[in-house]
Amino acid sequence: MRGETKLKPTNIKGDLSAAELHIGVVVSQFNNFITDRLLAGALDAMERAGAAESQIEIVRVPGALELPIAAKKLAQTGRFDSIICVGCVLRGETSHYDVVVSETARGVQLAQLDTGVPLIFCVLTCDTLEQAINRAGLKSGNKGYEAGLGAIEMGQLMRKIGAAAKPASISGMASAARPATASAPAIPDAVAPAVPAVRVAKPVEVRRGAERRARRR
Repeated sequence: MRGETKLKPTNIKGDLSAAELHIGVVVSQFNNFITDRLLAGALDAMERAGAAESQIEIVRVPGALELPIAAKKLAQTGRFDSIICVGCVLRGETSHYDVVVSETARGVQLAQLDTGVPLIFCVLTCDTLEQAINRAGLKSGNKGYEAGLGAIEMGQLMRKIGAAAKPASISGMASAARPATASAPAIPDAVAPAVPAVRVAKPVEVRRGAERRARRR
């Protein structure tokens, strides 16, 4: 029957447990009426997953455009399994909204690709304040809570992928370090050329020979 297969490939998935994880949160202070609610949702998700205060570090930046550079600096310390970027951008009368939204998203994506640390994009991009409120804990749930779960899952997933890659990389390095040895063809005694004995002079002997020649002169 079509659609059925005997293949059972390995499936790697992150657990929703904050055990041993260290998570950073970068929060924009602009529109803090919304970002504080998103932060509260993220902290709630991490607490429910078993995270302690010592496992979480919060950094506050002026606005959304500063999220990528601060998140990248945190990621480069090597202390965090994942980082949440929290912000809120509301559309205004000019095109400034489009610039901020696109550059913030691009910066966060580049930062996580450069560092290899998952950066969870929790930046609301809304036309109205009402839309933002609905997504910060009212009608449409709390996107901060979802970001907290995403940070935990990605943090655990990266650990599993790293643990699975170590044995393979070690064995690959070992095989690469061993030089390939090829046995040389044997030469029959009858045709093997005679190799004259060569006397290799030691450094001391070379110096004594030079001294003898100097005395003769």
